Amino acid sequence: MGKLRGFMEFDRIKEEAIAPKERIENYKEFTIAPKTEQLQEQGGRCMDCGVPFCHSGCPLGNLIPDFNDAVYKNEWEKALTILHSTNNFPEFTGRLCPAPCEEACVLGIVNPPVSIELIEKYIVERGFNEGWIKAQPPVQRTGKTVAIVGSGPAGLAAAQQLNRAGHTVTVFERDNKIGGLLRYGIPDFKMEKHVIDRRMAILKEEGIIFTINTEIGKDISAEQLEADFDVVLLCMGATIRRQLPIPGAELNGVVQAMDFLPHNNKAVDGQLEREEKFLAKGKDVIVIGGGDTGSDCIGTSNRHGAKSVTNFEIMPKPADERTDENPWPYWPFKLKTSSSHEEGIHREWSILTKEFIGDKNGHIKALKTVEVQWKKIPGQRPQLIEREGSEKEWPCDLALLALGFTGPEKSIPEQLGLTYDERGNVKGENRYQTNKPNIFTAGDVRRGQSLIVWAISEGREAAHQIDMHLMGHSTLPQKNITGDLVAV
Repeated sequence: MGKLRGFMEFDRIKEEAIAPKERIENYKEFTIAPKTEQLQEQGGRCMDCGVPFCHSGCPLGNLIPDFNDAVYKNEWEKALTILHSTNNFPEFTGRLCPAPCEEACVLGIVNPPVSIELIEKYIVERGFNEGWIKAQPPVQRTGKTVAIVGSGPAGLAAAQQLNRAGHTVTVFERDNKIGGLLRYGIPDFKMEKHVIDRRMAILKEEGIIFTINTEIGKDISAEQLEADFDVVLLCMGATIRRQLPIPGAELNGVVQAMDFLPHNNKAVDGQLEREEKFLAKGKDVIVIGGGDTGSDCIGTSNRHGAKSVTNFEIMPKPADERTDENPWPYWPFKLKTSSSHEEGIHREWSILTKEFIGDKNGHIKALKTVEVQWKKIPGQRPQLIEREGSEKEWPCDLALLALGFTGPEKSIPEQLGLTYDERGNVKGENRYQTNKPNIFTAGDVRRGQSLIVWAISEGREAAHQIDMHLMGHSTLPQKNITGDLVAV
């Protein structure tokens, strides 16, 4: 596989980028493509390890050594076929996935792992550039109909798989464009929206029907949807934002990240003029929450021209490398410095926001915080303890709450009479089937807030189970995941 001892000859490469001062002047992607020879050499680092743990690290089960080998041998179209056999949208994951496959790479035990995500991205980009990626409509139709609610990665993956099985698929989206959080949650500097549009053109050519500006339960009743289709698949995501119920939470200038980011994406798309309450220009911005959404808020605020950007994280600062608590090949909870962090940020760890302080006009002017520590108690969850005498006020004109999500919206599941699991997600067993046999569920609505790669995996798996339900058999691929190596 690859080049014999290639991992000893070639170093890991990373995608180069335009300098921060230059790239924050616009919202375009800022990475610089490596040379073809560099990608081939990187594919040659794949070491024929015998048991490729990268398969287990990847929720999609991507055939990583196989496409690495094809790239090394300059067989790019073959590599694309291998990649598409398990992943409907590598142009999304190649830009947005945190690459758990790389953390499970066997080479990574002693050396930097293979740059798998980078190879994946440029396989699919070459496929589009060469015209290899074309619509694959089904040869014949089954006469069965499927409604998919939600057009995020889970819904789109399921739609393409079910359409290829010959079923007539209609995707319902309540927003004005297809893509879900890919469209309105991910900033353009991480993925420009023409990347979604070119894939959408292929999906439409394959025969998938897309219905936008249509909210199930309002524009179409849930009961009518169930009556009109043989199967309904719910892929609405987990969109209930976590709140911060502290004094001053009602002040102007305290804004949810998932209001701030979609507003900015629509402004970049030319759909609206920016409102002052969503504008960071000239303001002291504090982003509360240290995940990817918080990072997106940081990058967006810097592009607005914020006076200062500070990031609060309630957890302790992670270690620079793996710890004994998360050994290889499990996901390492180590310090992550994103491209947005590189563009300008002050980061604070182990800090808890206690109060939003407002001015006489009802607008936020400061935050009150306290330092915290986490006390480990055997057999119990860690206990949060505030450090006495560590209170501090921070000037703040815009506080962005990037605290994650608590679960799916309840209106559609309740109208359909569905049950929930102990975490508040719509309950879908191993076959992705709810308590009603003709209604299935996949993605964040089923598993809770997670990664794009998990959403695509769930959409593909749900499609297989729906095809089995409708036809009694299925030729759609299936990946049985018996244990998660990715603790996210």
